[in-house]
Amino acid sequence: MTSPFAAETAPYRRELLAHCYRMVGSAHDAEDLVQETYLRAWRSYAGFEGRASVRSWLYKIATNVCLRALEPRRIRMLPSGLTGPYDGPDRAPTFVPPGEVAWLEPLPDQWIAPPADDPAAVVIARESVRLALIASLQHLPARQRAILILREVLAFSAAETAEILGTTTAAVKSGLQRARARLGELEPEELLEPTDERARALLDGYIAAFERSDASLLEQVLRADATLEATPFRDWQSGRMTCIHVLDAYVLGTPGDWRMIPISANGQPAAVVYHRSGDGLLRADGAVVLAATATGVSAVVKFHDPALVGAFGFPEVLAEAANAELHDAVRPADVGVPLADGQV
Repeated sequence: MTSPFAAETAPYRRELLAHCYRMVGSAHDAEDLVQETYLRAWRSYAGFEGRASVRSWLYKIATNVCLRALEPRRIRMLPSGLTGPYDGPDRAPTFVPPGEVAWLEPLPDQWIAPPADDPAAVVIARESVRLALIASLQHLPARQRAILILREVLAFSAAETAEILGTTTAAVKSGLQRARARLGELEPEELLEPTDERARALLDGYIAAFERSDASLLEQVLRADATLEATPFRDWQSGRMTCIHVLDAYVLGTPGDWRMIPISANGQPAAVVYHRSGDGLLRADGAVVLAATATGVSAVVKFHDPALVGAFGFPEVLAEAANAELHDAVRPADVGVPLADGQV
């Protein structure tokens, strides 16, 4: 039998996970923080007298759990948050030693997708978890970040936000103004939905370039102003030809070295990545997320973390039989890729 606590609080788990992810920039940390939120809520449930809605009560707990967790931590970022694009002499990207930088992590879309059997479930706006937005939010002071998310993403009133954060309405309004000013230069880009045929064609083209080790295919996928960054590397690239050169010279290897399986992450087309190791097996390598627009891919972010493959529900080692089945189902060679930036 479902307890009253579970019945009242369970419907909010997905949106609380998205909220914690926006706050901390890590899917795995967000999971832990949601668990902590529910534990604290359960312990204090007997004293909850309905003075606020269950939703705002849970958000108060979750937000303060996140703020406490963020106090001793460094902000999570992407390479583009460290420095400008690399324009020095030709070389392989510079590796950042483990522990030196806390890297941003992608969020699997299936973690926050509404249940198929619950048409009344809240649909979490894809725009609210886009990779560029999450990366920008991490550069705000934690309380400003919370205010901006609560007010502009979750549409809590200034009074509700003040109650959640234990502060005044005036402080909320001031914090929101400063947060907006800090993010003023961020122009939201019009991205294609992962289900859009154009986005899928761009993703398939990117996958084909890697699996065939054919850099020329990337010219049909990347925009002229495309950027390329990968964790845990400090250097990142700007401009289609620079991106292609780095991939061709240091990454693509030979045909068969790479296998990718289409997924979606952060409301964007993405893929889990396998790389053929010295023993000939296709082993988990990480995930790649694309910013797909009507004129091509504007940004590629690769996360070199084998554990991410498991987070998206795939095995550490991809069996050749499973790989063959995937290629029968999705054949990038047969998918027309729209030319980026009006190329001919």
